[in-house]
Amino acid sequence: MRSPCTNRRSSMVSRLDETERATSLAGLDGWTLASDRDAIEKTFTFKDFNEAFGFMARCALVAEKLNHHPEWFNVYKTVKVTLTTHDAGGLSELDVKLAKAMDKIAAA
Repeated sequence: MRSPCTNRRSSMVSRLDETERATSLAGLDGWTLASDRDAIEKTFTFKDFNEAFGFMARCALVAEKLNHHPEWFNVYKTVKVTLTTHDAGGLSELDVKLAKAMDKIAAA
């Protein structure tokens, strides 16, 4: 079975090297490296469930366009997100792109 974020483009996407990773993370607000694997994480908190679910719906549209899907967990007004590119074996430019889009959506 293919992983949730397997796509035609991700086979062409490579894992970020240390320099690319440092540069990319410096450009992201509030995203941290996961402690247990090569991924980035962030927790978004909203006013209520409706706002949290609306955020997830808008992010889902972007994820579909990128054909790159987040791992996320929602309880009431909190959405915990983990981004990694399974086909690349870790963090890639797709994760950075989706993280930036999620930040923009959350700020709107």
